[in-house]
Amino acid sequence: MLALPRGGVPVGAEVARALDVAFDIFIVRKLGVPGHEELAMGAVASGDVSIISREIVSELRISEEALAGVTERETAELHRREQLYRGDKPAPDLTRRTVILVDDGVATGASMLAAIAAIRRMDPARIVAAVPVAPPETKAALAATADEVVILMTPEPFSSVGAWYVDFTQVDDDEVRRVLMG
Repeated sequence: MLALPRGGVPVGAEVARALDVAFDIFIVRKLGVPGHEELAMGAVASGDVSIISREIVSELRISEEALAGVTERETAELHRREQLYRGDKPAPDLTRRTVILVDDGVATGASMLAAIAAIRRMDPARIVAAVPVAPPETKAALAATADEVVILMTPEPFSSVGAWYVDFTQVDDDEVRRVLMG
């Protein structure tokens, strides 16, 4: 079971406990639209994978320079987090294994889609995308790339992931490290 830091880590730890499976992380960074960072125009993931929503980039007239700048910044943050969270510990071998990818929820799905694309390169047997909440159209996008999708709620209208939590306090690096240490 792999959780997407940071918000997916507490959720993923609970899922791993409930299923009695091994728990680890897979790092991915959303590429936020300049000035509206919560809206994803794409994502980068471990393994030098990037997913860009050309539709959003075009619709919002985001320049290639702005896209490159955000991508560079988020790739640097991805590498910082890999070092901070994993240190010298190698990533798990996912070859021919079922991988359950967990996050705290998805809006556009860019981060989860990037994670799925990166993990596909590692030759898993199956990829299951699992989140508590997502909009219906994102569920369809995930279903087109993952082998299975588990979403507890697909509300309409969907405003944001945080709107469906009583407490959506941001998860910090220290909490991620605490959860990983068990």
